[in-house]
Amino acid sequence: MKTAEKSEVDVLFDKYAESHQNHSNEMIHWVCVPLIVFSLLGLVWAIPFPHLEFLGRYNGYLNWASFLIAFSVYYYYKLSPVMSYLMLLLIFVMAMGIVQLEKWQLAGGPALWLVCLVIFVAAWIGQFIGHKIEGKKPSFLEDVKFLLIGPIWLLHFICRKVGLKY
Repeated sequence: MKTAEKSEVDVLFDKYAESHQNHSNEMIHWVCVPLIVFSLLGLVWAIPFPHLEFLGRYNGYLNWASFLIAFSVYYYYKLSPVMSYLMLLLIFVMAMGIVQLEKWQLAGGPALWLVCLVIFVAAWIGQFIGHKIEGKKPSFLEDVKFLLIGPIWLLHFICRKVGLKY
């Protein structure tokens, strides 16, 4: 009997899991990874984008984060279409949160970039605490693509739980 070869995404999940065996580190990742994705998206979103005449009334709907989203969703699609759809859905929810932070900023609240920077730094501190507990270096120190794998690694547990093949 021939055993099925693992998909590229499963190989990446296995490699990522090697430095995520400790339960405390895993729990920290469930909090910090989504916060890092949200804050990074918000930081890139906050970079001023030029007014482009050809966009007409759609100016303001495109920003630098649009390119980050397109690149990451394409990368996820190449690994697993289901994961790319799920990430796109999560990014949509995060984008709604970012728009709310923009509205708060316009109403006199803190700048979007500042809120996202604070979240980003706090979440990364959490990540490094998790890896200190784990006793292993973060996967992305070996290969930067693992920065993109973390979010879908968490999603794959949800997929397994609900029986969704990715």
